[in-house]
Amino acid sequence: MNTLAYGLLSMLSYSPDSGYDLMLKLQSLWPAKHSQIYPLLSQMENDGYVRHVLVPQTDKPDKKVYSLTDTGRDALRAWLAVPASEPVIRDELTLKLFAMDQGNPEDIKRQLELRVQYYRDRIHWLNCKIEAYSMKEPPPSRGMMLLMQRGRFSSESDLAWAEWALEQLRDE
Repeated sequence: MNTLAYGLLSMLSYSPDSGYDLMLKLQSLWPAKHSQIYPLLSQMENDGYVRHVLVPQTDKPDKKVYSLTDTGRDALRAWLAVPASEPVIRDELTLKLFAMDQGNPEDIKRQLELRVQYYRDRIHWLNCKIEAYSMKEPPPSRGMMLLMQRGRFSSESDLAWAEWALEQLRDE
């Protein structure tokens, strides 16, 4: 199984869900599209990791709601024990900065200004989420809180770098 399959098992370990809802929940953790998720859920069902029930809907086709099987839970537990791969950074701005001497410096400055605003907005959004989740009953999973804090720390670091980089270019 690939990492996306384990991500789906992770989501299903908390509650049964449709493919569409799994995609929405997974988006903040791992980029995936329906074209990846639905065939993978079908394969995982064939392999015994998940099963589905049909939920009738009046104005749409019946919805498949997937749940984790014991085999799926065992596979998830085994995967959790394996060391994670090295982190992958895939940011288009990195490539643009590498090639910036080939273009207009003002374009790169604008891109960095946009990135600064993006991180400021993201930090604000994360702070609101963290505050809202910390007051929830029952409290969210420890993993969710760790991930939100990771997002905030990472965004704060990336913001500091983007502001620094922008300052370096303004001196020119």
